[in-house]
Amino acid sequence: MREIIINKNEAGQRFDKLLFKYFNAAPASFVYKMLRKKNITLNNKKSDGKDKLAVGDCVKIFMTDETIDKFRSSKNIEASGKATHKFSLDVVYEDENVIIVNKPAGVLSQKAKKNDISMNEYIIEYLLDTKQLSENELETFKPGICNRLDRNTSGLLIAGKSLLGLQVMSDMLKDRTFGKYYITVVSGEINGKTKIKGYLTKDSKSNKVKIYDKPLKESSYIETEYECLKTNGKYTILKVKLITGKPHQIRAHLASVRHPIIGDTKYGRADINEIFRKKCGVKYQLLHAWQLKFDEMPDELKKLKQKTFEAKIPQLFENVFSEIGLNL
Repeated sequence: MREIIINKNEAGQRFDKLLFKYFNAAPASFVYKMLRKKNITLNNKKSDGKDKLAVGDCVKIFMTDETIDKFRSSKNIEASGKATHKFSLDVVYEDENVIIVNKPAGVLSQKAKKNDISMNEYIIEYLLDTKQLSENELETFKPGICNRLDRNTSGLLIAGKSLLGLQVMSDMLKDRTFGKYYITVVSGEINGKTKIKGYLTKDSKSNKVKIYDKPLKESSYIETEYECLKTNGKYTILKVKLITGKPHQIRAHLASVRHPIIGDTKYGRADINEIFRKKCGVKYQLLHAWQLKFDEMPDELKKLKQKTFEAKIPQLFENVFSEIGLNL
């Protein structure tokens, strides 16, 4: 017999959901059969799996170790969710529920393929190394990324360290209840502050999006706000506020108003990109998730109330600023 005492990262979910994670090599039918036969109990009572778990609940599994192990996959990189090599994580902020890190360009936020290593795995590795998380806890809960940045977009990435942090922060991102600001360099002169609106469609085959003035079938409404920080008439450093958050939104939206981001090979200008590749070594879009501003916060994440976080601007940006004579 094995016993599991529910902790804060396992509470709040349905009982059967936890069992599916624990018996990760078993079909759902096996789990429900064991519940019906009372081979698995919750607080010493029969359960249909629909109960909502609370901290301190006791799960008992009346099976042999051989049977339990048969329906659980071996611990490997896919099962544990940790990285295979060390990574120097740039932590900007953390508390018991949330961690904010500065992601470098060239690293995935989340896996695109099974064998990918992303910031999600590096964060799990960090939490294991700092004893904030155990291998056993990973069996039923994995910390996760809340916001996603393109591989070659650097900057602030938020992850939930706890189930509470993951759920609340994900809801806040969905409801757009805090400010997300980027810094970028675009072609052309922009002055003042502007908000642009449009409708975005995505072509999954080409992994590109298109922007339209009017809604189309399956299009998504988007809003992007940008403000000139400095301009020399030929290039402009912009601070961009992401109001809605769709794939490639900032890149495609700016390109649609004839101000493509320097280095953007999907939506930018090849001739300008080549200039900055030769002069500054720019190989990807100059887009950096620069600031996060939290105002009112729910009680669960009150430590973030009235806080602003900023990710250091990468050296590549500084090189480009110097080249165009627009140092901040």
